[in-house]
Amino acid sequence: MDLHVRYEGDDDPKKCTARKLARFDMAELHRSARATPFGLVLNPHADTALSPADAEYETLVALDCSWETAGRAMFEMAGEHRALPFLVAANPVNYGKPFQLNTVEAFAGALCILGEREHAERVLSKFTWGHTFLELNEEPLRRYAECADSSAVVDVQQEYLDAGEDA
Repeated sequence: MDLHVRYEGDDDPKKCTARKLARFDMAELHRSARATPFGLVLNPHADTALSPADAEYETLVALDCSWETAGRAMFEMAGEHRALPFLVAANPVNYGKPFQLNTVEAFAGALCILGEREHAERVLSKFTWGHTFLELNEEPLRRYAECADSSAVVDVQQEYLDAGEDA
């Protein structure tokens, strides 16, 4: 699966996971929505959850921008928009925070759900904390990858959200 990034460039360049992926030729950066190819767009505002049923797409697109500017309008790109289900960040900035993934974590989570775990491991291997993301999310990623469709992913996600409320 080809990885593409709609790149805003508003984060610290030294901490930018999208730029690092591009340096290793693992993702292609695009400076405008028009230049970004059509594909499966990872969008936290999407109405549909990502599921293995989306594995037919060959292009995966993420938006790389600061969480402060990640409003709904930023995600206006051509493609099929899907939200990632509950996953916990492992990166040093947002460690342990649910739904606060950086770009490489979003790609890795999506790749695992879409049945491309080895690809996820390769992109995460460029980061010292990368393996931690897969360890923290091992069970939910496995369960999401076993789902037939978006509604099943949402059901599994709800179990994790309910468990968090009980904690």
